[in-house]
Amino acid sequence: MTDLASPTKTRSAAGYDLTPPSDDERARLEAALSPEEKRVLLAHGTEAPFCGTLLGEKRAGVFCCRECGLPLFRSRTKFESGTGWPSFTEPVDEDHVLAIRDTSYGMVRIETRCARCDSHQGHVFPDGPPPTGDRYCINSVALEFVAEGESLPDPLQRGDGTA
Repeated sequence: MTDLASPTKTRSAAGYDLTPPSDDERARLEAALSPEEKRVLLAHGTEAPFCGTLLGEKRAGVFCCRECGLPLFRSRTKFESGTGWPSFTEPVDEDHVLAIRDTSYGMVRIETRCARCDSHQGHVFPDGPPPTGDRYCINSVALEFVAEGESLPDPLQRGDGTA
């Protein structure tokens, strides 16, 4: 997970283009979001627990940012946390997820955002299982699941490949 204070990379160690969308690309991406997706991704909202469509997803594949398509989490790192949101032990690549200190609602937490489009994904907590001890608690509405072998979403037309 990349700290917001770190210099911005244009390519992740996994080979994905991390260049932020242009203003025109961002407007196009945001226009394609549903009202609930906008509330979570753009306004840093949270979906209700135990209602997300990806909570029970168990197929092999990858979970991508709903806004820009960047692969964020692999299904093999997903686990049942009992919290009501999809939970993961680690991102696809540390460079794909930004960590931002969040002091909203009288709490101190670490917010997670997509490193390419800066959309809100959820939070990470230090109470996960081995090997990392981390629990990335992510909103289903902030993700798009891609089954193994299928083409990744590529709304920015960067040719980033398959799951």
